[in-house]
Amino acid sequence: MFILYTLIALAAGVALASQAAINSQLAKAMGNEPLIATFISFSTGALLLLVLTLIKTDLFANLSTVTQHSWWKFIGGALGVLVVFTTILLSPKMGITNMLFFIIVGQLITAMIIDHYGLINMPVREVNVFKLIGLSIVGLGLVTFFFGDKLMKLWS
Repeated sequence: MFILYTLIALAAGVALASQAAINSQLAKAMGNEPLIATFISFSTGALLLLVLTLIKTDLFANLSTVTQHSWWKFIGGALGVLVVFTTILLSPKMGITNMLFFIIVGQLITAMIIDHYGLINMPVREVNVFKLIGLSIVGLGLVTFFFGDKLMKLWS
């Protein structure tokens, strides 16, 4: 099952990188307006999701319980808007690779904190030395990626 989950996660990574490129072109087509591109992106996604949800679930029965849940459980969509808007805004300015490196570092650090402390009702997965070494390797990879050519010029 782990291999299937890994493949799904890799596919999501492909989708995120592609989405950034596609949405930045949409923004260009919409008069260089990242907010309009974000709105269109979320609207088309919401329509598709509505159709799938109506086909696969009992949407209205589940919606009847909405008022019984804490407010913070509903901010995921707003966070998604922030991510999509950020990718639309920054991918033409930084490049998709640079932007995604910083997004990934932010994700890894935040995920490690959430896992270690079991925040947001997630299971506790304590940080250990190997996870810190792995994160350090990613950090070293970032430094190499961004500054490797400059370091090579200094050494030559």
